[in-house]
Amino acid sequence: MKLFVYSYRQQDEERDFDAFSRETGIAYATTHLPPTADTAALAEGCDAVSVFLTPVGREVLERWAGLGVAYVCARTIGYDYIDLDACRSLGLRVCHALYPPEAVSNYSLMLAMMLLRQVPYTMQSMGVQDYTLRGKLGRDLSSCTLGVVGTGRIGCTLARNAHAMGADVLGFDQYQNPEAACLRYAGLEQLFRESDVISLHCPSTAENYHLVNQKTIGRMKEGALIVNTARGDLIDTDALIDGLESGRLGGAALDVLEEEHGLFYQNLSGVPIANRRMAVLRSFPNVILTPHIAFYSAESIHAMVGSVFSFLAEAALGDFSGYEVPL
Repeated sequence: MKLFVYSYRQQDEERDFDAFSRETGIAYATTHLPPTADTAALAEGCDAVSVFLTPVGREVLERWAGLGVAYVCARTIGYDYIDLDACRSLGLRVCHALYPPEAVSNYSLMLAMMLLRQVPYTMQSMGVQDYTLRGKLGRDLSSCTLGVVGTGRIGCTLARNAHAMGADVLGFDQYQNPEAACLRYAGLEQLFRESDVISLHCPSTAENYHLVNQKTIGRMKEGALIVNTARGDLIDTDALIDGLESGRLGGAALDVLEEEHGLFYQNLSGVPIANRRMAVLRSFPNVILTPHIAFYSAESIHAMVGSVFSFLAEAALGDFSGYEVPL
């Protein structure tokens, strides 16, 4: 079996790709380019392709299928950027990656604490040699209520760690996690109303689109903080900006944004960026923006690459894999 890897990053993925290739006997070739109609032909002669966050539509999938590709492997937990209906009709099997929840949950906790302790404004002040205490009074997490929206592996790990640090933790999910004994489940409206910090850990679905909007922000506690390390479209960015400008919200830490595709993971130094909402958010002293890197730890990269090879090794034996996406 041979794998073709799109959006390959030599600086952090090469060691793991080489190690898993030797271990499984699955050969691989790479390109740093994303999958497009123009680059689809690079996968000729390969049984599988691996993709990373770039939208993969029907045209590309049809070209792969015509080349004999049978497997599409996402190096991410989420796979909403792959046209699953097209994969189903073309007979392509799809897998996604699994990695330890600590990377994203710990990053989310770090962002929450940075907001609580006024770190964004403090760092800006240091940059202009303002060493006063004005505007830098923080709060301890242990005096706060943390609302976790989505209590899967990542949300549950965040809740457990925050609870261990003394926070009162509320959780909301359609399906209650039996391992989430460290939190109290509540309705979404109650969570918004009572939480000092709200951290989002739910998938991008039609039901969750703009979960945080003008109406729900109006129900939040005055000065509430929002952390989003999940998906950008969970938040109505215009409503978020209005909430920050009015003072209804005390701050936001965003590792994901609406319309982030084509921006994150690119070097755009010196290039005018056509994203006015991001420019506005960057101007606020109580906002943290990072480029979708909550997952980005050595442990996560190892697990993400390993997921691809594990799936393909199991598929070659005719076994069902826990990494497979049901179509």
